[in-house]
Amino acid sequence: MNLVLSWMKDFVDIELSLEELAKILTMAGLEVEEVHLIGLQKPKGNHLENVYSGLTWERDKFVVAQVEEVIPHPNADRLVLCRLNDSTKEHIVLTGAPNLFKFKGKGALEMPPKVAYAREGAQIFDGHKTGFVKTTLKRMKIRGVESASMICSEKELGISAEHEGIIILDKDAPTGIPLVDYMGDAVFEVAILPNMIHTACMLGAAREIAAATNKPLRKSTQKLSGTGPSIQGNVNIQVTDAALNPRFVLGLVRGAEAKTSPYWAQLRLRLAGVRPINSIVDATNYIMLEIGEPLHAFDYDILVKRAGSQTPKIITRAAKDDEKLTTLDEVDRSLDNFTILVTDTTGPLALAGVMGGLESEVTEKTRNILLEGATWNFINTRRTVAAQRLQTEAGYRFSRNLHPALAELGVRLCLSRIAEWSGGKIAKDLVDAYPQPFQDPILDISEQEVQRSLGTTLAASEIKNLLSQLEFECNVDGDVVHTKAPSYRTDIGQGITGKADLMEEIARLHGYNKIPASRLADTLPPQRSNLIEEREQRVKDILVSLGLQEIINYRLTSPEEEQRIYPANYAVKPITYIELQNPISHDRRVLRSNLLASILQILEKNIRLRERLMLFEVGPIFLPQQRLELPEEPVHLAIALAGLRQLTAWDQKTTEIMDFFDMKGILEALFTALHITGVTYKVIENPSFHPGKCTQIMVDGKNLGVCGELHPNVCDNYDFQNVPVLAADLDMEAMACFIPESIPSKAVPIYPPVLEDLAIIVSEETPSAQVADVIHQAGGNLLSEVRLFDVFHGKQVGVGKKSLAYSLTYQADDRTLTDKQVSRVRTRIIKKLEEQLDAKIRSQ
Repeated sequence: MNLVLSWMKDFVDIELSLEELAKILTMAGLEVEEVHLIGLQKPKGNHLENVYSGLTWERDKFVVAQVEEVIPHPNADRLVLCRLNDSTKEHIVLTGAPNLFKFKGKGALEMPPKVAYAREGAQIFDGHKTGFVKTTLKRMKIRGVESASMICSEKELGISAEHEGIIILDKDAPTGIPLVDYMGDAVFEVAILPNMIHTACMLGAAREIAAATNKPLRKSTQKLSGTGPSIQGNVNIQVTDAALNPRFVLGLVRGAEAKTSPYWAQLRLRLAGVRPINSIVDATNYIMLEIGEPLHAFDYDILVKRAGSQTPKIITRAAKDDEKLTTLDEVDRSLDNFTILVTDTTGPLALAGVMGGLESEVTEKTRNILLEGATWNFINTRRTVAAQRLQTEAGYRFSRNLHPALAELGVRLCLSRIAEWSGGKIAKDLVDAYPQPFQDPILDISEQEVQRSLGTTLAASEIKNLLSQLEFECNVDGDVVHTKAPSYRTDIGQGITGKADLMEEIARLHGYNKIPASRLADTLPPQRSNLIEEREQRVKDILVSLGLQEIINYRLTSPEEEQRIYPANYAVKPITYIELQNPISHDRRVLRSNLLASILQILEKNIRLRERLMLFEVGPIFLPQQRLELPEEPVHLAIALAGLRQLTAWDQKTTEIMDFFDMKGILEALFTALHITGVTYKVIENPSFHPGKCTQIMVDGKNLGVCGELHPNVCDNYDFQNVPVLAADLDMEAMACFIPESIPSKAVPIYPPVLEDLAIIVSEETPSAQVADVIHQAGGNLLSEVRLFDVFHGKQVGVGKKSLAYSLTYQADDRTLTDKQVSRVRTRIIKKLEEQLDAKIRSQ
C-alpha cells in the first residue's frame, strides 16, 4: 500500500520529519518498507532507519512556469519551440511533447498552460532510457536550436514511468513558485497486516497518526447535496442472500461527462499506484484510496436499455451453471456456482467485490452514472479471487472484511467528486438495501484486566483517552471502561476475543516501549513432557547424525501426484481423499494420504543437482474416517536414498551406488539407537518396490512399515536420472510403541572377552537374521555379541547353499571364562543350529 504524505495531511496536521513519521507508522502496525521522495530532500545522516528512493528537486532549479506561445521548429516537424515565462524572464525551450502540438502556431496563448520547468544544471531522470537513470541538463544544440533547460514529464521528475507528454498542471498553479513547494511529496510504501484493512487508505493511516501524535482528525463526512430528481423509482435492488451481501447502496448522477481529471487528483492516484482513466472512474478510485471503500460506476443508460427501457432492477445472487461474464479486462470468464454477481434481469453485470463487467462500463459517451457501494462476504470474495486468479484493489479490500458503514459514506463522497470533476446533477437521495445490519461490539474492560494482560498500570481515564483517539465510544464507570467499536472496524471480536483485541489497541497506542519489563506474576503451570513430540524429535536427531537431511513438504497434493508411486499399468484401488473446497492451485487440492509420494517428488527435483541424496521427512498423512468429520492423521517416517555411497574427494574416487543394504543399515542403526529390539525383516511383494528387494519391517508380529528399492516401472514415472532409488515408509506411531521409556544401564565389563569365528552352511533361503537368533538363544548370557562378517557362495558349499561366517564374543560379568566353558557354549550353539536349521559347520 502506498500512503501519500500530502493526502494524509488532508486529515491530520503532520509536523514530523520523514524518519519520525515512518517510525510512528511502523509502531502502529504499518511497517514502512520504503520511502519514495517526490522532490523532497532526503533526510541527512549515515544511519537512517528507512530506505529512500526518488529525486530531490532543488528549489532554484525546478519551478512552475507557463507556456506563453508554442512556435514551430524551423528544422523539425516533430519538435516545437516554447516561449516560456518562469516569473523571472522569458526562455525559449525546445520540446517534442505531443500534448503541446495542439497549441502550435496559434500565437500568444490566452490561457497559457502551466508546466513543470527544469533549469540548466538540474538533475533529472532521463526520459529516453530504460528505468530511472539520472542525468544533468546541459546546454547543447538540437537540430540547430540551442537548448539548456526542459519542460518535464512525470518520468523526468521521478513521479511515474509516463514520458509520452509533459505535465500540464492545474490552472491555479502559481507561476515561479519552486516546484517542490507546489507539488513536492513523499510516498510511504507500507505492509498492511491482514487484520488492519481499515488502515489501507489515507484516512485510516491518518487516523493512526492522529492517535499517535494526539492531533485532531479531520474526518471525511459528506451530506448528499443532491439537486437533481429523486433516484426513487429509477432503480430497484434485490439482495438474494444477506449473508453474502449485507449491504448494497446506489446513487445516481445525471448529465455528467467523462473528462480528464484535475492534475492534482491524477498525481495522487499515480503516487498511490493507480492509473488515471477519466474523471468518473478516477473519482471511484480516489474515494477507495481515501476512505477504503471500493466503488463501481455503471452506465445507467445501458442498464435501462438492457431492461427494455423499463426501470432497471439490480440483483445480487450466485452465478448459475454455465454462466459467463466478460470483465473490464476484456477476459471472458466462466463462473463458479459460489461466485456472487451483480446482475440485472438480463444477466451478469459484475463480479461482486472484484471487477465490473465490460458491457456496462463508463465510456466517453456516458452521461448518466449509477454508482454502487456495497459490502460483500469476505470469505466468498477470497474464493472468487482465487478461482478467477484475478487480483484487484477491490478484491484485496473486500476479501479482508470491510465495514458496511463505508458503503454509504463512499457513495456520498464519490457522487460529490463526480459532480465536481464531471459535471451533472446528483439525485436527491440514495437507494439503500441493508438486510443484515452490522452489530458493532460492545465491551467492558477494567484497569485490573489491563494491568494483568499488559503488565502496566493505566487508569480508566487513560484507557478511555487512548481508545477514543481511534473513535471508540467510551464511558468510564469507576475502574471499568464501557466501549463500543467504531463503525469502520470489523476486526474487534466479541467476548474474551474482543477484550484481547482491545488490549492490542491499548498497547499499540500507549507504546510497546513504555510497557516495563516484569516477571510473570501467575503461577507457572506444571511442566509436562510431550512424549510423542520428544520421540519424533529423537528420531529426527538420530537420522541427521547418520547423515540424512530433513525436509518439510506441503501437506497438500493431488491424486495424480500420489498415483506416480505405482507402476503405470498397476490397477490401484480407489482412494478417498480429503478435498479442499477452495484450493490455491489444481496440484494442491487434496490432503496427502501417502508420505512416500511427497519425498519422492522432492528427490526428483534435486537429484540432478547432487551426486548423493539422503532425505527423510516426519509428518502426518490424512485418512478419511467413516461417519466422522475429521480425518485420521497418523504420523509416518519416509526415507529416500539415491546416488553414491561415498562422496568423491581428492583422495578418493568411487562409483559405488547405494543399494538395499545401505537403507537396511540406516534403519538398523535407527532401531539400535532407539533401543528397539526384536526387529525382523520379511521379504514381501509390493507394487511400488523391486521384486526381491523389498522387505516388511516387523517387531513382535506388528508391522512397522516397508523398505526396499523402487520398482523400475515406478522410476519411469519420475526423472531419477537412471539412478536406483531406495525408499522406506514407516508408521511412527507403531514404532513409538516399542521405544522403551527407560533404558537399563550396564557396567563396563572388567573381565576380558573370548573371541572366535564360526562358519556354517545353510540353505540359500535361510535369512541370516534367523541364524543369528538361533545363535543368541543357544549362547545364553555368556554370548554377548553376534556379528555376520562374511557370506560365501560356491561349489565348495554346494548348490542351493550358502556359507555364513559370524564373529562371536563370549564374556561374563563376574569372571574370566575358561576354554572349557566357552567350548560347552559353542557345542550347544552348533547343536541348536543343526537341529533347527539343518546347518553344517564349514571346515574349509
